[in-house]
Amino acid sequence: MTAHGSTGTALIETLKARLGEAYVLTAAGDIDGYLTESRGLYRGEALAVVRPKDRDEVAFVLQECAKASVPVVPQGGNTGLVGGGVPYGGVVLSLARLDRIREIDPVNATITVEAGCILKTVQDAASDSGFLFPLSLASEGSCRIGGNLATNAGGTAVLRYGNMRDLTLGLEVVLADGRIWDGLKGLRKDNTGYDLKDLFIGSEGTLGIITAAVLKLFPKPHARVTAFIGCASPYDALKVFQRLREAAGDQLTAFEYMPEFGIEIVLKHMPGSVRPLAEKYNSYALIELSSPQKDADLQSQLEAVLGEAFEKGLVQDAVLGSSEAQSQALWGLREHLSEVQRMEGGSIKHDVSVPVSRVAEFIDVATKACEAEMPSVRVCAFGHFGDGNIHFNLSQPVGMDKAEYLGQWERFNRIVHDIVHNMNGSISAEHGIGLIKRDELVHYKDAVAIDLMRSLKRTIDPQNILNPGKVVAVGDNLPATFPKAG
Repeated sequence: MTAHGSTGTALIETLKARLGEAYVLTAAGDIDGYLTESRGLYRGEALAVVRPKDRDEVAFVLQECAKASVPVVPQGGNTGLVGGGVPYGGVVLSLARLDRIREIDPVNATITVEAGCILKTVQDAASDSGFLFPLSLASEGSCRIGGNLATNAGGTAVLRYGNMRDLTLGLEVVLADGRIWDGLKGLRKDNTGYDLKDLFIGSEGTLGIITAAVLKLFPKPHARVTAFIGCASPYDALKVFQRLREAAGDQLTAFEYMPEFGIEIVLKHMPGSVRPLAEKYNSYALIELSSPQKDADLQSQLEAVLGEAFEKGLVQDAVLGSSEAQSQALWGLREHLSEVQRMEGGSIKHDVSVPVSRVAEFIDVATKACEAEMPSVRVCAFGHFGDGNIHFNLSQPVGMDKAEYLGQWERFNRIVHDIVHNMNGSISAEHGIGLIKRDELVHYKDAVAIDLMRSLKRTIDPQNILNPGKVVAVGDNLPATFPKAG
């Protein structure tokens, strides 16, 4: 599907005439940063990178690319983790210039934003208006709303507020032929047929290009308390979670699980990090309660639950953040965990989910299975315990060659994903499918579901020009796998 010769040249000139030469990039040095995602697993190629300023220019680009049968790969902040934004020929469509906040409706508690808005900008705009936009990710300073929507992003607050699908009321989407679907309604009830927005949220740019969204806002928390606990096992941590959920309800905003190995590498690689508990434990949890009520006594509530759990032997030790600075330091242990793993060499990563009731069992069973396969592998299982999403990552053995280790990726995929499947879980919880899990999806997902997904793709994008080869393959002429980076 790569454009060659006169067709590609004519398309580029047409796009330059509408967008301006400065916003149609073709030089190798200008487009290089758009060809590889943040983990650098794959490196693609592109005819050009286009940077439209609004939805009408996006529509024009798609109309012209459809006429020329040239594929289009949308990109936001290019912070993806599954190869979903890597182009293989065609045009990369950057949404970075669509960065306006169109409206804040305080009575309806909504914010309407364009897809190129950086997540932190949306958070700040909501806060300035006295509200909370709760999506929170490690990459929030660079990821963009369009990408958050395209991957149905989750983050640390899913337990209380849900993922992007739960946070979205309406969308504006440009289709493969350049038509614009205007679904920017801030309605909490709209029972007029199919809920079209859910087709595009989580579709990774394979069905349409999201250009704007109406997002929910929430009361800003005025009371907050953070705790860090040590437990003997993930099973004990799960029991603590159950007790907190029963006692605190929606005030339980976060329950993030971490292993001792995770804490060790954060302390090793992040200057200023301090071990919060005197002793080492098998399992840890970072807990947050919050409330919009200024006089809510969350600390007493949390202390009561943890005190009872301590008496039952479920909690070995605990510390509460006594100040905002200390709470931030506790959160730092969790937030830095993803980035420090790369400092320990190769990491084979799995973003999976199982029913909450089985999350501790999954960590236990999958850890033992991987260690039985490679005794020196270092398991780093962490994540959003309260919604069943675990990042089950495997750091390379000390002294092992990185390339040799990463060559075992498929071997460990089968071990981990088989366990997830047998527990009625999902092989992708919040990062998406992209390229890296495309073939795994076919292996594990219901065959009827795969057929329906392919039928939708063929119907909505009959030329297969929108991010072809990602999520589900539908007979395009892409290679079975993309060329590896480097």
